[in-house]
Amino acid sequence: MKGKRVLESVILILMVIVAALFLIPIYYLVINAFKPLKEVILNTGAFPKTLYFENFKEVWQKSNYIILLKNSIIVTFFSLLGIVVLGSMAGYKLSRMKSKFSNGLILYFILTLIIPFQATMIPLVKLLRDLNLMDSIFGLILVYIGMGTPLAIFMYTAGAKSIPISIDESAKIDGAGSLMAFFKIIFPLLSPITSTVIILDGLWIWNDFLLPLITLTSDKNKTIPVGTMNLIMGQYSFMPNYGAAVAILGFLPMLILYIFLQKYIVKVIIEGATKG
Repeated sequence: MKGKRVLESVILILMVIVAALFLIPIYYLVINAFKPLKEVILNTGAFPKTLYFENFKEVWQKSNYIILLKNSIIVTFFSLLGIVVLGSMAGYKLSRMKSKFSNGLILYFILTLIIPFQATMIPLVKLLRDLNLMDSIFGLILVYIGMGTPLAIFMYTAGAKSIPISIDESAKIDGAGSLMAFFKIIFPLLSPITSTVIILDGLWIWNDFLLPLITLTSDKNKTIPVGTMNLIMGQYSFMPNYGAAVAILGFLPMLILYIFLQKYIVKVIIEGATKG
């Protein structure tokens, strides 16, 4: 009994140490966002002498942050909408197919996850140029949907296989069509998968830098990571204080969204665990 308590204490101490290590970057980020450049360079790890809000003011004004925020929200929302709708429908259909062809399709979607983005970057840019979708928010959304759907299909297929086929048959007996049966009955049962897809792909799309960098050129279409790049790092300058302010302004919308949706996310995860 005593040995068990010692083991639990050791595990607790290790968890506290690991948590502290994860908090170190956040500490540096927050304190340097409220310091002028000179103070950041001279003493990076010290608390600010006074709270300096000019970094946020400069970032807000010089980068047209409202436009960048609007673009990031539009891209993230509609990309997630496409990924969830197409991924869930395709995954459900694959889960109900009993041919070898369906297994081959699932393997194909898995293989697409292995190919690095750098290998497809040049052909992708050429394709967007040929379709006249370069420097287009709509084109960027289509690319995100195409890149995010394979993983969503794989996850939805695994989740839909756990749903008994008798539910589909009962819906058909009651007169429900295929689409109505899916969106009214099946899709709500896949809510744990949906929450996982939204969290994973939402963070990826919101924070992505490389894809918007190579597809968006005009300032009116840029997202937060790309639109604030020149403000942080120029040809002959580097402003880490602006970078810290941009990071805080960037993750603040996602943090607020999580705070409002936290109880729903936890509820969905718990329901999925009890049903599983």
